[in-house]
Amino acid sequence: MDGDLDEITRAELIEREPCPRCGAPPGSVCRANSGVVAVDYHTGRYGKIPALKSGPAIRIPAARGPGRTWQPGPEPGLDPELLARAGDRIGYARVSSKGQDLAGQVRLLKKAGCVRIYVEKVGTREKIRPEYNAALADLRPADTLTVTMLDRLGRNMVELITSAQDLAERDHRLEILTGPLAGTYDPQGAGKVLFVVFAAMAEVEREFIHERTLIGLDTAAANGNRGGRPPAIDGDMLAVALRRRDAEESVTSIARYLGIGRSTLYRTLAAYDEAIYGETLPPEK
Repeated sequence: MDGDLDEITRAELIEREPCPRCGAPPGSVCRANSGVVAVDYHTGRYGKIPALKSGPAIRIPAARGPGRTWQPGPEPGLDPELLARAGDRIGYARVSSKGQDLAGQVRLLKKAGCVRIYVEKVGTREKIRPEYNAALADLRPADTLTVTMLDRLGRNMVELITSAQDLAERDHRLEILTGPLAGTYDPQGAGKVLFVVFAAMAEVEREFIHERTLIGLDTAAANGNRGGRPPAIDGDMLAVALRRRDAEESVTSIARYLGIGRSTLYRTLAAYDEAIYGETLPPEK
């Protein structure tokens, strides 16, 4: 730990970001499971800060009330330029655990001027995000999708890539309020580079998905499954199928859209789910 930093400076550095363990929002101290202010900051919150990542646990300053009932602190200030955009802001807030709190994200989104906010608690293994899909459907041409941090947009790289593609195809801006990538990204203007990077990553991801799926199908064939390798599906078609399934479209409808057999699509999606998630979705009723 850097001995030149006093405890208040250390606290301010740590509290710039939310806590991944207890869900404390930016501007707030960490909290214990019992609902009181923790004695120490959780290490995952400051592990990436060079001046703080090594050394003993960092105590929460006495002035911040360790042991007292936890209350959220003041939200960090937002850049005024973030609040001067055309169109409406549609907010999206997400946590992965039922024990995590959405209130901090919602407060920041309201402060940013979001006219509507969609919130949801979805685990990492749930494949459908209904509130995200609703927020996307609510966006009009001049609107902006606003999130508190980039990782709220997707739970993994696949979802981040897909979400960026969704916004770029509809020509909607993405606004990130906090974190190292804070700012507004326009697919046709300032910030376009973020969408270009995600587009390049999508190409790699499509090849990865296709390769993993074909491996899964070959394994199934070797184990006696007659499904085999479906030559009718390539990486681009599979990417389209996955995105439409995430939007809760039926497999029957997707197969019709792609012009392939439903059983072929079922086998391919099952192989993908097994390769990526280690399990398959139940068949459509």
